[in-house]
Amino acid sequence: MAAVPFTTEMAFVLALLALTVGLFVSEKLRVDVTAVLVMVILGLTGLVAAAELFGGFASNAVISIIAVMIIGSGLDKTGVMNRVAQFILGHVGTSERRVNAMIAGSVGVISGFMQNIGAAALFVPVVTRIAARTGMPVSRLLMPMGFAAILGGTLTLVGSGPLILLNDLMATSAQQLPGTDLRPFGLFDVTPVGLSLLAAGIAYFVLFGRWVLPAVAHREPQADILRFVMETYGVRGDLFEATLAEDCAAVGARVEDLEARGDVFILATRDAEQLRVAPGRDVVLRSGQTVALIGHADAVRAFGQRFGLTGLREGLAVFADALGPSDAGIMEVVVRPGAEVIGKRVRDVAPRQVYGVNIVAINRGSQVLREQLRDVPFQAGDILIVYSRWADLQRLEATGHFVALGSYPREQPRYQRLPRALFFFALALVLVIFTDLQLSLALMTGAIGMVVSGVLSMDEAYRAVSWKTVFLLAALLPLGLAVERSGTAAWIAQQTLLVVGDIPGWTLILVLGALATVFSLVMSNVGATVLLVPLAINLAVAVQLDARLAALTVAVATSNAFVIPTHQVNALIMTPGGYRVRDFVRAGGIMTLVFLAVMTAVLALFY
Repeated sequence: MAAVPFTTEMAFVLALLALTVGLFVSEKLRVDVTAVLVMVILGLTGLVAAAELFGGFASNAVISIIAVMIIGSGLDKTGVMNRVAQFILGHVGTSERRVNAMIAGSVGVISGFMQNIGAAALFVPVVTRIAARTGMPVSRLLMPMGFAAILGGTLTLVGSGPLILLNDLMATSAQQLPGTDLRPFGLFDVTPVGLSLLAAGIAYFVLFGRWVLPAVAHREPQADILRFVMETYGVRGDLFEATLAEDCAAVGARVEDLEARGDVFILATRDAEQLRVAPGRDVVLRSGQTVALIGHADAVRAFGQRFGLTGLREGLAVFADALGPSDAGIMEVVVRPGAEVIGKRVRDVAPRQVYGVNIVAINRGSQVLREQLRDVPFQAGDILIVYSRWADLQRLEATGHFVALGSYPREQPRYQRLPRALFFFALALVLVIFTDLQLSLALMTGAIGMVVSGVLSMDEAYRAVSWKTVFLLAALLPLGLAVERSGTAAWIAQQTLLVVGDIPGWTLILVLGALATVFSLVMSNVGATVLLVPLAINLAVAVQLDARLAALTVAVATSNAFVIPTHQVNALIMTPGGYRVRDFVRAGGIMTLVFLAVMTAVLALFY
């Protein structure tokens, strides 16, 4: 290997790298602002030509991310992600550990057969739905999902860009090194490593997630409304579930009789045959049914003792899909002046039976009415405290007699457009997996199909894109270009390999992995692979180490990019998760060490 001389240009690039990492970690500026600042410096200093400086905005990676965000939004708006969230919650409940394990395992396997950024982008709306329904901070779910998508890219030879390039790079080196064993790898030759890494990543978050994952509060408008209602009217919205045993005193009783005190309300009933939200007053409860209750926690527990509800439990599991925060909640509703319902009793209007809206209190001047509400006549200006599914509340407002005083999700899933959304999603997947089309073109085919077919409007497509993520990635690409073209990357790699070149066996595997890890943090993992694989092969030949093993080590280790949000997946989840760079440093730093340890052990033992 010819020596690479150190130059002034390399010194400047190294200083700029240090500035970038320092600003990322200190967060003196937003990460996207830092990225744009560095891009401008590169242009002003001439390290990257002006003609190439903004090319990142049209790069394959950035266009692919834009496309998968649009596709993901289309799937979300047609209810696909909602149903996936229901399936996950139905099988693992609301345990954070089980939810993380299920999501991470699913996205990891999927990313083994498609680009990990695509798999991660499709699961972002699923994770946010689950967080909204369970009340878990979305920040404690998105990072395990994102890391699993990165790890899943090592499951097969088509899971990530570096592994796709590996055989081509080895073939090129084989021409220069005749007689060296550089046979191409098969599709699943890397699977033992990938499975081990994915399993280790899932175990890491399941066992230590409570300490390393940030709990960034996700402020929902509904949370503010609920807090206001509780403080103003003394109305509590604590939710409970109970399954009715045969000897339960509530079995055979009417809903009207059970709610006679007015401090606990039955929101819904569910059995093997039917889900009934806001059951009518004359509905009779049966054994085996599960009921959802709302009221002050103490009142609900007293209710449970009074009627023998031995299976009473706080929170929603069985009704998570029907009454979760993204689908239902508490709201203030005012009676319009001049409305036809004025003077009529609640029982005559029957908002519960007709619209599925539960009135839990009525505020009238200085009074807060909570008991025998069905006999109270409506008056103009009455403020009703209701608990309802958002779809039912929207139907109540449509009568023209009532107005909600807060915001709530008014848009309902576009189920009628579901077949079109699934078709264009499947089309994009087929083009990605079975054709040689560039990834960005294949994904953009699905994205524009969503718009043309009416699944999304163009304005909705624009809103679906996280422009902070786009600017972060596009503005950082010129930095990787400068690192490579200035010779800085080659100089660092060569100096490192020359220093450790006489270290044998698994130690050398570890060093190659660590070097590839560092490079993947400051430049694209594809660029790091193209640069390091030939160097690693030459070094392996010199020290009589398996050249194929050295090349595979580099291609796998360039996926070890968890410490800062420069990887496409990390950049994608940063905004919806509310993460700061220090969150990646804390959780990703340990994950980096776990990755290197597991990769080195598996490669040394089985390859």
